[in-house]
This record gives sequence, structure tokens and C-alpha cells, in this order.
Amino acid sequence: MSPRKAAALRDGEGDRSLREHLIAAAERLMARRGTAGLTVRDIAREARVADGVLYNHFAGKEELLALALHAHVQTVERELGERPTRAGSGTVENNLRAYITQGLALHAAILPSFAGLLGRPEVLVRFANLPNPMAGGRGLREDLAVYLRAERDLGRLAPDANAEAAATMVIGACHELVLPHLLGGGAGTALEIPPGFVEDLLTTVLNGIGPARSPETVTGA
Repeated sequence: MSPRKAAALRDGEGDRSLREHLIAAAERLMARRGTAGLTVRDIAREARVADGVLYNHFAGKEELLALALHAHVQTVERELGERPTRAGSGTVENNLRAYITQGLALHAAILPSFAGLLGRPEVLVRFANLPNPMAGGRGLREDLAVYLRAERDLGRLAPDANAEAAATMVIGACHELVLPHLLGGGAGTALEIPPGFVEDLLTTVLNGIGPARSPETVTGA
């Protein structure tokens, strides 16, 4: 271990590599102030190393930012707690409501970090090439689809329910709220969830939008 590395990792971080220490430092800055205007000097000062040390461990600032963003998304997801995706527990309605609510909270929380990188596509490309940071690598859409398929297999959803389409609808609805806010320059303000959004989405996913069935159809008369 070099003297510089020993100094940077002195305070209870001896089990971390300097590379991990630098990623953690960049992630802390992202969480506090977002990514807009984040410089190598800022990260080096947070990590208590010289500016040039970063280039000994990463291909460049873009790689470090992509890895820090990946870690930040994982941290935010972890702090929000586990999603209720154990099939057969609770009710499907309440589980799906909690999933939608948490998905919106997650997207809103990571919005500032992505907003600051819109002018740095090379960072976003590197991030996209990393394993999905959410749901243990599965991603939210597949995670929800797995849950819905399991509920279907237990008979708590219709036997012909399309779990993949329903999951795409839910996660797509989260993106629909977040992306216009992000691209429209509103990333500096709180993301507002329209009144009734969660319940309307929940009702549509569970009940669909087809015509109401007549009493004769329901009873088979």
C-alpha cells in the first residue's frame, strides 16, 4: 500500500481498495449535490487524494462517474427498503400499490444525478453498459414481471394475465413522469405525482380498460 493510499484510507476504510474509496467519494458528492459541474478536483478533495490519483485507477472521469452513478442508484434503492414482491403474501392490490409508489420514489430520488449528466453522453453510455443496478441486476421491469408471474401461478391473477405487459405499463408510467421532468429542465425542482396517479394506474393494470361485462355475461345466463 502506497503512503498516499494509506492516508486516504486511514479512517476506518482499510478494507477498501483506493478504487472503491474513490467511487464512494464520488457517490457521496452525487447524493449531496448532484452531478452538474462535478469536477475531478471536487472528487479528489472529497477522497483526500491528489487530483492525478484518479487517473491511476480509472480510464478517465467518465468511467468514475458512471461507476459512482451505478453505486448511487443501488444505495437509493437499498434505502427505500425491500419491495413487497413475495408472491402469496398480503394482497396483490396492496403489493402492486407499494411497488408503484416505491418505483416513483426511486426515480424521483435519482433524477438529479441523471439530470447533471445530460451533457455527458459518454458517462451515460458507460452507465448503460454496466449491469442493471436495480433489483439485484434484474431491473425493475423484470423484477415486477417475475412477481406477477408467480402470483398468476398461484391463481391470484387471471390465468391469461400478461405479466410482462403489465410490468412494462407500470415501469413505463414511472418513466413517463420522470423523463419529461428531466428533459424539460425541471430536475432542480421536486417531482410532483399527479393526484390519483397511483390509484388510477393500479386500477387500470388490475381491471383493464375493456367494456364492462353485463350481468348476463358474469352469471353465464
